[in-house]
Parts: sequence; C-alpha cells; structure tokens
Amino acid sequence: MAHVELADVSKVYDDAQGTETAVDSVSISVADGEFLTIVGPSGCGKSTTLRMLAGLEPVTEGVVVIDGREVQHLVPSERNVAMVFQNFALYTKMTARENIGYGLKHSTQLSRPERQDRIEEMAQLLGISDHLDDKPAELSGGQKQRVALGRALVRQPDVFLLDEPLSNLDAKLRSEMRTELQRIHDQLGVTTIYVTHDQKEAMTMSDRIAVMNDGRVQQIATAESAYDRPANEFVGTFLGNPSMNTTEVTIERRDGTATLRTAAGNVLTTVPAETVPTGVSRATVGIRPEDLELRSADDGSAKVAVTEFQGNTNYVHLTVEDKSLTARLTTDQTFERDEQVALAIDAPDLYLFDTETGETLKTRDRATHTDGGRS
Repeated sequence: MAHVELADVSKVYDDAQGTETAVDSVSISVADGEFLTIVGPSGCGKSTTLRMLAGLEPVTEGVVVIDGREVQHLVPSERNVAMVFQNFALYTKMTARENIGYGLKHSTQLSRPERQDRIEEMAQLLGISDHLDDKPAELSGGQKQRVALGRALVRQPDVFLLDEPLSNLDAKLRSEMRTELQRIHDQLGVTTIYVTHDQKEAMTMSDRIAVMNDGRVQQIATAESAYDRPANEFVGTFLGNPSMNTTEVTIERRDGTATLRTAAGNVLTTVPAETVPTGVSRATVGIRPEDLELRSADDGSAKVAVTEFQGNTNYVHLTVEDKSLTARLTTDQTFERDEQVALAIDAPDLYLFDTETGETLKTRDRATHTDGGRS
C-alpha cells in the first residue's frame, strides 16, 4: 500500500497546430489502501492523468508523489505501480500461467519455484486456477480479464492502476467483474486508482470518486456526497441516470415565498423564500428524476412525450415549453402519451446553480452518508 499525491499536475501537448492542455493543474490525494475512481466524459483527461502517474506520459508541470517519494522523473519500472488497460494485451502464444508470470520472470529475482507459488496464489484469488494452462484463445472474456489483473497484481505493486478495464466486456460480465474487483481490493488492500466514463462503476466500487471535466477536477468526494451535494452543475448533471433535469428560472419573492418562473413566465414551483439564497433573482434549477412528482391535470404545465417501463420503475419523459424533463416513478404510477400533467417539487429536493458559473447555490436537504463510498 502507498499514499499517492498529485500536486498541480498538468499535461500540455505541443504540435504544429499549437498547444493543447489535456490536464490542467490536477491535485488528487489518495490514502493508503484507498479505492479512488476518476470518472468523467471521454476526452476529459482522466486516462492521461493515470498515464502520468504510471510514467507512460511525461508530466509537463507538477509533482507526482508515491509513498513520500517524488517519481515524476522516474521511468515506469522504478515506480512500483502496475497498470491494467482496456485491451487485455495478453501474449497469445503463452498460457495463462506464463502471461501472469511474465513480469515476475523479467523484473524480479524470484526463483522459478517462488514465481510458481505466487502465480498459483494469484490464480486462486482470481478464481482461474483451472485455466492456468489454457491459452488466451481458450479463455472467455472474463477469464482473460482476470489473467490481465493477475499479471499486474502478482508483482505486488504499491499502486494498482486500471484504465477502463471492463469496457470490452458485456453488461453481465461487467457487473460480475465490478464485484470481483471490490473483493480483490478488500483482500489485498492495495491502493487502487480506477478510470472510467461509466458513472455506475464509479459510484458502486469506490471509496471516493474524482469527477473530471475539460482537464480539471470538479469534485472529490464519496459517491453519496457528490450525488446529493455536487460542487457545480456539471457534477450534478453528470452523476445520475437518468440525469438531473435542469432549467433556467427567474425568482420572485413575495410574502415569505419565492416563485420560480420559466423563461416563458410560467410558474415552475413556489417554495419558502429561505430556500433561495438571498440576492439570487436568476438561477438554474436542478431536479433529480426521482424527486419529480406528477399528477394528471388538464391545465398542467407539462405533457407526456414518452413512457418507458423498466421492470420496477417507470420513466416518464415530459415536455415543458421547449424543455425535456424526466420523472422516475414507481410502476403503479402510469400516464399516457400526450397526457397533460402538473409537476410537484418539494422545496428540500431542489438544487440551484449559478446560471453564469454553474457553481452550486443550493443542494437538496437530505442526510448523506459520508463515511464510505460503496453501496
């Protein structure tokens, strides 16, 4: 295990077309034995950040510290980190045993019996002991991924890095491997940094998540805290499926209430005046789909566009003026296409964001678990 520190780390690419900043002054601290996931949309800089930590990309500016030692000037082999990529990258002519042991043979002084013992222990941990003599062509996708994990972990690294390792697996296997990775981390306790664009992976596996966008870290927190108390509109809308509904409103205060009106002047909702920070007359409202209540009403402000039955949940997609909203309802709540409905929003469930900067003005008022990141 090792403590990892990225301090104001940047990566700038320079070519004939000019310069491009892929990572911009990123600072992340990862505790000994922590499982941290860097999550964000494609192109946000998360994989580049991981590659700089591994030594596969040179750092333009900033400091990388592993277990108290600056490593940004060291080659990958001197950092004692192990990395698993999206592509399994197994040697096709080698057996699973040979693939797992390849790094031990070429980077350690272990004897052959010692190497074999360590390979057997790792295979048992990963549940592939019966496949050690199989070649990659004989393995399933999940077994190949376990071999790739074993090849990295068998070296007993200080830090374990994973760059979207499950994206080539089907949905069922991804779910199984998420559970497997948590189990392996709990058993080994190795400091783990995981990169993904899949918010479900990030929110279910991690002690904490670091949300990135446009090369910058937007927020580092437990999944529950980031979901309920996002630092800005980007984090609020990125986390959650379906994503948070947002719409710009003007705010009118009168007699202890605040009326939130849409761009067309229609009332979205009325809340106690203390719900809205003093001095705010214009904002972007955020509403989680699970917090949006509907009732049939001929004079309702919304119309049902599409309904989606999802087994134990109904998703109802609505149009309100020129905006689309989504409500997540229980299956006993049904509405027909083109039906007029009225919206109900409880004041504690509202999010408010600064329309210009996106910074959070108010989050929903709910108790949040902050002492752990996994669900």
